[in-house]
Amino acid sequence: MRKVILTYGTFDLFHVGHLNLLERLKALGDYLVVGVSTDEFNAGKGKQTIVPFEDRLRIVQAIRCVDLAIPEQSWAQKVEDIRRYDVSVFGMGADWKGKFDELEQYCEVVYLPRTEGISSTSLKGLLRVLDKTHVDELKQALGIISAIVERFD
Repeated sequence: MRKVILTYGTFDLFHVGHLNLLERLKALGDYLVVGVSTDEFNAGKGKQTIVPFEDRLRIVQAIRCVDLAIPEQSWAQKVEDIRRYDVSVFGMGADWKGKFDELEQYCEVVYLPRTEGISSTSLKGLLRVLDKTHVDELKQALGIISAIVERFD
């Protein structure tokens, strides 16, 4: 009997932290099912992604350690998916610790450590430098600094 592992995530701006988590989860069993949050589900959580759902799903499905990528459309589907795929272990990153303990009545629940120094949130912060609004703010600040410097000329 195969040991099925289940996880979920948005996987926006896919990075090595995502890959590390998926590889560690796959090492816990034989078959890894990954739910990728749809854009609509993310909107309901107040999250906006940069990469569209269809692309994120294709990226996750192409990862060697992922056996099946499915859409995550609601919080409630976790129990349904545990039953549908005969899941042995439900795993998430440690930042979710305690949030899914109620699933222990259906399968083992594990929380794995995150990769230090990388997250989609931090990448989005770095990308803010390229945002037009931020560039306009920098231009305005440069104008103010230039005006101050001219006073001393």
